[in-house]
Amino acid sequence: MFDRLPNSALAAMDWTIEQYQPYFQALTDTQLTAENVDTWLKQWSQLGDLISEVFSRLAVANSQNTADAEAERRYLTYVETMLPPLQIANNALQRKLVESGLQPAGFEIPLRNMRVELELFREENLPLFVEEQKLGTEYDKIIGAQTVEWEGKQIPIAQLQPVAQNPDRAVRERAWRLAHDRYLADREALNGLWVKFLTIRQQMAANAGFDNYIDYRWKAFGRFDYTPQDCQSFHAAIEEVVVPAMARLFERHRSEMGVESFRPWDMNIDPTHPLHLGIDPHPRSALKPYQSIEEMESRAEAIFQSVDPTLGGYFATMRREGLLDLDNRMNKAPGGYCTAYPVAQRPFIFMNAVGLHDDVQTLLHEAGHAFHVFESVSLPYMQQRDVPIEFAEVASMSMELLAAPYLTADQGGYYSPADAARARIEHLQNMITFWPYMAVVDAFQHWVYNNIEQAKDTAACDAKWSELWDRFIQGVDWSGLEAAKMTGWHRKLHIFRIPFYYVEYGLAQLGAAQVWRGALSDQSGAVARYRQALALGGSVTLPKLYETAGARFAFDAATLRDLVALIERTIEELSAIH
Repeated sequence: MFDRLPNSALAAMDWTIEQYQPYFQALTDTQLTAENVDTWLKQWSQLGDLISEVFSRLAVANSQNTADAEAERRYLTYVETMLPPLQIANNALQRKLVESGLQPAGFEIPLRNMRVELELFREENLPLFVEEQKLGTEYDKIIGAQTVEWEGKQIPIAQLQPVAQNPDRAVRERAWRLAHDRYLADREALNGLWVKFLTIRQQMAANAGFDNYIDYRWKAFGRFDYTPQDCQSFHAAIEEVVVPAMARLFERHRSEMGVESFRPWDMNIDPTHPLHLGIDPHPRSALKPYQSIEEMESRAEAIFQSVDPTLGGYFATMRREGLLDLDNRMNKAPGGYCTAYPVAQRPFIFMNAVGLHDDVQTLLHEAGHAFHVFESVSLPYMQQRDVPIEFAEVASMSMELLAAPYLTADQGGYYSPADAARARIEHLQNMITFWPYMAVVDAFQHWVYNNIEQAKDTAACDAKWSELWDRFIQGVDWSGLEAAKMTGWHRKLHIFRIPFYYVEYGLAQLGAAQVWRGALSDQSGAVARYRQALALGGSVTLPKLYETAGARFAFDAATLRDLVALIERTIEELSAIH
């Protein structure tokens, strides 16, 4: 009967649970044996891929226009009426396989993950998952509606980013203050959402038999290879090694700018990257890499062709098949992401480009995720394609670095050699500034979920965020801006929508820096190892994925010290070109 399943998710966008039920029933009724388990897993994957792609397409439509009431209705209807019974049916199949005692070849890691999912599954949590999704949609609507008036036009705050790189410091300050005043206007609304999020998550953990949300979330994320204590060690290593390096960067910028103190508008207005050093300390305008989205795409394709012709071909396919939504516009959800359409065996990239080099960096990053989808699509079972986040981000961050040598126009890229050097310096500087910011976000979440009742007092959250900011972010003068500083946690989507999903970026950047280090002496070999690791999907352990890519899964100060030294040396070398 599985040959009757639609071969396109577009044909199942309005399916009801009753239309899926016969397929789940057929899988449930099958008597599993060593001879038929492979076919059974492939049929389950066929069904699961269809369900996954329908959900992805509904979510994409909702994020493309947060003011589209019909798109929101369809998405929320699916979340409310479809996800709970589908999760129950999927859980029953997981239990059937685990209890069969069968060990399909290449399925060791998925089986390990299934056992944990079964341990955590509670039917009473399904309506809480639905409510959490609805709160997340409300968060997106609040952020997506944040606009300001600039030069007589009402624009999304994201479109102030080019202004925030204006060489005129007074213009930057005016834009920064305007944006943050608008952020603060939603302070009470976001505080109200926050308490609801915490209450739901606390109940989820309790329903699953956990005393605290951290232990529950750790298992839900499948973090088998590191502990909360490892994260604390990582924070300490960052404080020891990276915070001084970041302070050196800030002081260098302050000195070159010739100003008395380094202020927030001397960095970035983008709340998702508040410490990015996108401001040139010299009186030059921001880099303008492209004039149109089509040009942005075509130059990116040329870069990927230079990195590896197969990767370039993947990106060409995405352009040809309309799998890119890159431009910023009114009512578009914030941020950028790559999602998978597994039936079509394609990825989809969503972002908010406004004409800056950050857009190029984001596209390189999300393309790394897209290449992960293309490389792992041949794995036969959907569970093998479930990549741990800590390595999924190695795929994206490594691509930023592997593509960096090809940013010049003579390689098909965007810039003159001097401007390419400037762009690369900015990227490497922002690798340094990212680790301390990541530590603030991760340490904040550890505090929240270790002190969940206290964290329901949003004033306590403001105070803790400010304390952590002062610990990890040194060399920036926030005097007179205390309200904007202490509410920075409001502007980090992950804290609200995807709790504990952030340390992965810090760990992955450490892995990506090691991939890049290997590429400095052997670019083609590094790309080959990178693609080999991507092709493994989630079929091996996290340390094995790093090893295959030519890196070591690490948290320690020594590894950080070596890589930060490499980054600082490379910045100096590029500065000679710049």
